[in-house]
Amino acid sequence: MNGGATVLAAGCVLWRRAPRRDGGIEICLVHRPKYDDWSHPKGKLKPGEDTLAAALREVLEETGHRCVPGARLPTVRYLTGGRSKQVFYWAAEATSGSFAAGDEVDAIVWLPPSAARTRLTQPRDRELVDALLEALHTT
Repeated sequence: MNGGATVLAAGCVLWRRAPRRDGGIEICLVHRPKYDDWSHPKGKLKPGEDTLAAALREVLEETGHRCVPGARLPTVRYLTGGRSKQVFYWAAEATSGSFAAGDEVDAIVWLPPSAARTRLTQPRDRELVDALLEALHTT
């Protein structure tokens, strides 16, 4: 079944400077119990919502963190439930906030890039870690 319009979503590869590592960063991953997976914070656009606004809203809803958007990262396209999905991503530096578990996301972790790459469930999400590192080296 190839039903209907493409599902549009947006998210961020959320990062922060590592508290105890010189010059290193940590990437925030979210655990979704519905799928038992680890991914970057993301979610569907609301009708008429701007993609960047949706990405920032989803980060806040899923991680409890506010962030400053940076470089635009690659758009990810894949099939889910017989429908095509397109997810727009940005690099985003966490600025403040704290996590509270909910129904959609029950845990987050902050990991160095290599550990984040390993923990991510989908290979397509691992490529976003590489894109983030590339973007941070050019800014």
